[in-house]
Amino acid sequence: MARFRLRFLLQEFDLAGPEIVIGRSSECHITIEDPLISRRHARIEIRGDEAFVSDAGSRNGVRINGRLVKGEQQLRDGDRLRLGTQELLFTVVGKQDRPPRPTGYMRLCHACGTPYPEGSASCPSCGAPALADEDTMSGAVAEPKRSWTFHLLGEVIERALASGRAVEAERLMRRAAKEIDERLAQGDKIEPGHVAMITSAAVRLARLVGSSDWLAWALTLHRRQGLMLSDEVIERLEELDTAAFPDLAALLDSFLGWYRAQQTQGGRRITAEVARLVRLERYRRR
Repeated sequence: MARFRLRFLLQEFDLAGPEIVIGRSSECHITIEDPLISRRHARIEIRGDEAFVSDAGSRNGVRINGRLVKGEQQLRDGDRLRLGTQELLFTVVGKQDRPPRPTGYMRLCHACGTPYPEGSASCPSCGAPALADEDTMSGAVAEPKRSWTFHLLGEVIERALASGRAVEAERLMRRAAKEIDERLAQGDKIEPGHVAMITSAAVRLARLVGSSDWLAWALTLHRRQGLMLSDEVIERLEELDTAAFPDLAALLDSFLGWYRAQQTQGGRRITAEVARLVRLERYRRR
């Protein structure tokens, strides 16, 4: 009888059946921490020599080889399942093939945070040697720190904002903010387009929940990145009822003061940025 496996990152999971649930919840058979994966995202059923996958009621759907699954679909050897931003490879193992490989424990690389098998002498991602005191985690749980896509996350936040789902939007935004803070703390730079996208959503979230906290976060992120606000973010600010945000004037004054000082010190005179500065100053004086 054929056996089935899922490969995710450096792990392999034997699918014993009759049902395997994949999702973000620790109660699932395979748990994957990804903000775009639902608590119970997908279901795989084993029926003899066949395996079938279906959506378990997720928000973002299940894709096989790029196509959205509707209803139930049979899995074939080599199929690639997309859940959130994660990709899992489905394989069929014949009875004459090698025995099941236990997933065991995974180490978290002290240098780059990538998970890899505990028995490896070094991280396959960055080459850093394994340390005896490195964190380990169960092979059934994985949280790749940089694998989720800003673009896809932004789309999900936008959908939550458009439908007024403030709690969900704020949960996703907190996850995005945490990821960004971690990357900046490690000396990484966030692409300006991603900064504009996520801070535009932050301003919309501030408007939805009626709090200036996300406005302060958005302006602070631009300062940490050394960036003027994009046209999109300024446009979102212009949509705000300034009377509902008494802290906004002080926040803008602080940001404008910082930006002018940056221009003076660095001698920067980028035409597009100057136009945005004028627009932002005009908005502040309203």
